[in-house]
Amino acid sequence: MAVLFAVGSLCFTAGAIASQWSIPRAWIGVTFFVGSLFFTSAASLQFLETVDARRGVAGRRDTVPWRPASWEPKRVDWLAALVQLIGTVLFNVSTFTALNHNLTTHQTNARVWAPDAFGSIAFLIASELAFAGVSGRWISWPAARNRTLAWKVAAVNLLGSIAFGVSAIASLVEPASGEPVSARIANAGTSVGGICFLIGALLLMPLAANEETAALAQSADDFRATSP
Repeated sequence: MAVLFAVGSLCFTAGAIASQWSIPRAWIGVTFFVGSLFFTSAASLQFLETVDARRGVAGRRDTVPWRPASWEPKRVDWLAALVQLIGTVLFNVSTFTALNHNLTTHQTNARVWAPDAFGSIAFLIASELAFAGVSGRWISWPAARNRTLAWKVAAVNLLGSIAFGVSAIASLVEPASGEPVSARIANAGTSVGGICFLIGALLLMPLAANEETAALAQSADDFRATSP
């Protein structure tokens, strides 16, 4: 899952940087679309992982039999995973439609910009939900010594979502000129967001390792407690 998020982030970062240079537009569009597919693949795995894991006593994650979906809107992690998945699908729609270079300004705003904007909003909501779930409050900035790895992942992803939101606002095509509000800001926002998501994806790897170690230790403690 972390690798898929990392590859998707690299694609968006590379595409945004390439947009500032004289590189064929078709290749840039394909890069964004491929990146969105990696995002959706990773978000799908994250949603399935969330569905198949429930919080047990003392906050411990207890696995349950595999199932493809569930309805648990009271769980913050479930909501975050679902909203993020929806956001990635909207990015699929936006980046795929953008491959058509014969769209009018109105069509571009309706079919490319609108899904991108709503996808960015979904990412922002999901990131804030994940951040609140980790920190226990909507806004927090603990001292450096109290910042857990999970908090860092949530925080850097939230920053990335904010950057994607700025990019979406700046990429709206103005009817009068037929050009984005600010292509430079849009590309910069996408680049910064991609880098933030890349950092978050890389941090997921040691976080997953720590959680696996903790789960094994808990299993060993449970076994010793139940052994005669």
